[in-house]
Amino acid sequence: MTPEEIKNPCNIVAAKPRLLNDNTMHYCPGCSHGVVHKIIAEVVEEMGAEHITIAIAPVGCAVMAYNYIDVDWIEAAHGRAPAIATAVKRLNPSRLVFTYQGDGDLAAIGTAETIHAANRGENIAIIFINNGIYGMTGGQMAPTTLEGMVTSTTPYGRNVELNGYPLNITDLLARLPGTCYVTRQSVHTAPAVRKAKKAIREAFENSMKGMGTSVVEIVSTCVSGWKMTPEKANQWMEENMFDHYPLGDLKNINKL
Repeated sequence: MTPEEIKNPCNIVAAKPRLLNDNTMHYCPGCSHGVVHKIIAEVVEEMGAEHITIAIAPVGCAVMAYNYIDVDWIEAAHGRAPAIATAVKRLNPSRLVFTYQGDGDLAAIGTAETIHAANRGENIAIIFINNGIYGMTGGQMAPTTLEGMVTSTTPYGRNVELNGYPLNITDLLARLPGTCYVTRQSVHTAPAVRKAKKAIREAFENSMKGMGTSVVEIVSTCVSGWKMTPEKANQWMEENMFDHYPLGDLKNINKL
């Protein structure tokens, strides 16, 4: 920002978040990760929390999230982000601690860590990107893959008799006594982005207040894994993903 813009902030219509650096992102065009990164950077900056934030990066498409948002990061082994976040927050209770995980990381290899951290009510925020597929490793079926959905390992569609049912882990987390806020959002439209940003802000504030575990699921697209254009992927998500993963708050103790 120029000195003039700082003096007259009302003149600014839109600006890149200061905490989002200039590194070129590796995400595919149309991927939801970039949008979520942007709003996380905005929220941390607006909270003035950049110097007290410790984020936990996953294994998966967002494995290099530390390359884009200028806060302190720790790289976790696959699925272990909630366990790392637990240690960080307990040792540094005044820090803003959050994990950033995909559905394979959180709902497959990391199921135990996720459920037990949430059940203990660890004062962390979990950002959960659910695109229903393993995006980084070749488009295989994930726990969240929809019934009938074609992936590289279910070329004829997910068959529940063979592959089991889609795992709606966010609904499970909402039932645990340790969670204070569980919500499901998306970033496919401008109004959806605003709602997702508000949800992430509330999750981060809950963490700082010591209210328990907050979970923000972002129902997302995977243009490469789904073999669709960004436009078609958003349309398919609206017509299919939202039926099984409906948007909105699942739990919010602030509104009880």
